Amino acid sequence: MSMEVRVADLVGRTLARLGVGHVFGVVGSGNFDVTNALIHEGIPYTAARHEGGAATMADAYSRMSGKVGVATTHQGCGLSNAITGIGEAAKSRTPLIVLTADTQGAAVRSNFKIDQDALVRSVGAVPERIHSAETAIADTVRAFRTAVNERRTVVLSLPLDVQGATAADLVHTVEVREAARIRPDSASVEKLAALISKARRPVFVAGRGGRGARENILALARHAGALVATSAVASGLFNGDTHNLGISGGFSSPLTAELITDADLIVGWGCTLNMWTMRHGRLISPGTTVVQVDVEDASLGANRPIALGVLGDSALTADDALDALRRIQPAPAEKYRTEQTALDIKQRARWRDVETPDLSTAASIDPRVLSRELDSILPANRIVAVDSGNFMGYPSQYLAVPDEFGFCFTQAFQAIGLGLYTAIGAAIAQPGRLPVLGAGDGGFLMGISELETAVRLKLPLVCVVYNDAAYGAEVHHFAENHGPGDLASVSFPETDVAAIARGYGADGVTVRTLEDLQPVRDWVSVLHEGKQERPLVIDAKIASDGGAWWLAEAFQGH
Repeated sequence: MSMEVRVADLVGRTLARLGVGHVFGVVGSGNFDVTNALIHEGIPYTAARHEGGAATMADAYSRMSGKVGVATTHQGCGLSNAITGIGEAAKSRTPLIVLTADTQGAAVRSNFKIDQDALVRSVGAVPERIHSAETAIADTVRAFRTAVNERRTVVLSLPLDVQGATAADLVHTVEVREAARIRPDSASVEKLAALISKARRPVFVAGRGGRGARENILALARHAGALVATSAVASGLFNGDTHNLGISGGFSSPLTAELITDADLIVGWGCTLNMWTMRHGRLISPGTTVVQVDVEDASLGANRPIALGVLGDSALTADDALDALRRIQPAPAEKYRTEQTALDIKQRARWRDVETPDLSTAASIDPRVLSRELDSILPANRIVAVDSGNFMGYPSQYLAVPDEFGFCFTQAFQAIGLGLYTAIGAAIAQPGRLPVLGAGDGGFLMGISELETAVRLKLPLVCVVYNDAAYGAEVHHFAENHGPGDLASVSFPETDVAAIARGYGADGVTVRTLEDLQPVRDWVSVLHEGKQERPLVIDAKIASDGGAWWLAEAFQGH
């Protein structure tokens, strides 16, 4: 006969058995017991300074580790504090569990009483709850499977009166089943192979849904004579391939944009080809055939007209399409994969290889010059996180990453202030890599409370703050139509971010010239010796770029 245990313990033990990887949270009275239950089951826990930080740390961890992360919050205000991070995760379709307390059903006048399910639903996440002691295990398993099998962010509410109830300990009976992969139907595969065979300049663009299909897509591309590229969230996926264009969209170098525009066939692999990835459609020339491969029918043609939508897993679809293509075209075709194209890509596909004028002044450094130099100084085995703002193209394109697990891009909600949280979660997911954050001064200061978390964790985290003393995107967006006085609301006095960082216990350096980067080199030397246990904040006073090259693209969608 099974012993009776509290529901809070059952939920924690069930999640542990299902295989969650890490818990991030701010603990209050409502989520104290269930958080401790997870810790007692051996799940590592990181205490954040704000629930918004915990939610995005868990999101980044899930994206970069391949395991399900958990964020845990107090009822009511704890959950509402986390809602922006939850919205980002939901829009990004991150498999994530937000484990939150909830008020008792009868506590209608509780200070913490809100309609948690409605709040969660409003940002695109899936509300689930522990309904009773008897259903606690089944409710938890359902929430977990929804997160994993449907790639959803699930908020699991645990009412206080249910938490304290007891039920039979049957956690040992819980089964862990992996989601089935969707194989495309043969007719769709034959149509895809026919379109690839007819194309003269095919380009394959992989998104988040293509991240597990690198070798499958590359095998098809090499036989088809196709170039490969990624959306921003899959950056690094095709590293090492001679015909890899890098990021498609607003961050594209001139050569990358030119080669994609010249394509007569574009195939999106787990990529919705949205306004960012296709520059509002301008990367698709008139007459270009567009195909999408996705596991969700609703994603096919969601952002632009397509000639063919293939419902299927990217890896399985690429394998089947290669088999079908070989029947039509036994030998590999050169097409777009020429030696000259490979040479052009090697020399000009990355922005750091594109010659640009130096905008530096005596008091400020050109962000492109800064980013090029940091790319050379910082170890190559890195994981880059990027906040949102005018600066964001510089770390995204100038700081190379080793693979698709080296770039964490929490930008689906376009919220500034998530960058530092992202960097911490990504660092915990990939502890063998140097975490690097690219942030603007506005976003960095918005989330700076978590710098203490990085210091407490002894993370050797490099925070590159592109400091223009403004919300730079807004300054450049509105500058043409408004006078200087109107921009006062988005401009600030110069802030000594390096000094603030030192107050948190991090190392801080102010950079206005290349010579000012020597302390960064010294910090890296200590890192190489295995002795670096302090974050480094680089307060880079950047020269105005007049509005970054990608900014005009971005604001067309606002």
